[in-house]
Amino acid sequence: MIRFHKEGYKIIAITFIIVIAIILSVERFIDIIWITKSIQVFAIVFLIIVLQFFRNPKRVAVLDENTIIAPVDGKVVVIEEVEEPEYFKDKRLQISIFMSPINVHVTRYAMSGVIKYSKYHPGKYLVAWHPKASTENERTTVVIDNNSMGEILYRQIAGALAKRIVNYAKVGDTVVQGTDAGFIKFGSRVDVYLPLGTKVNVKLGDKVKGGVQIIAGK
Repeated sequence: MIRFHKEGYKIIAITFIIVIAIILSVERFIDIIWITKSIQVFAIVFLIIVLQFFRNPKRVAVLDENTIIAPVDGKVVVIEEVEEPEYFKDKRLQISIFMSPINVHVTRYAMSGVIKYSKYHPGKYLVAWHPKASTENERTTVVIDNNSMGEILYRQIAGALAKRIVNYAKVGDTVVQGTDAGFIKFGSRVDVYLPLGTKVNVKLGDKVKGGVQIIAGK
């Protein structure tokens, strides 16, 4: 059975009502059969797109404090050492995962631990792969600390289509690896910042599965 994320319930309900209204009423206003059928088909396809975007497949992580799992589904587009300017203010290993509109957009905690920092930043809506998206787009920054890996930072970044980021992390919360951390609506990217020397288990271009696949560790 397909599960949907709670952040999509309202949008799904509104879309469903609009689509049903279009299907039932379009023939009253347009007499040309091929046009009415085309509009009805388009409405159904649009509903399917909305449903697949908000799907929330069940994922069960194998808990391991020595590993970092993918926080989202998508494609690995960055693996490099960078300066992290907001929290660490020093060199970190960045792994970035880009989500296309067809990917699952649920964000999951990459490791278990205590939330040390959580902040929302309003901003622009540059395409998610733009070099300045990490510092100029709408985004949230969250830092998790555990006894084994130390502090890691992940950043939800809105893309050109995204207009709202949902972040459940609150400072002081104890979170469990693989559980629901939030949602990014309609296209986005997540950056993960790790201590230098962390072993990376993925390479550029890899497609990863959020909540279960190990991307790095000791």
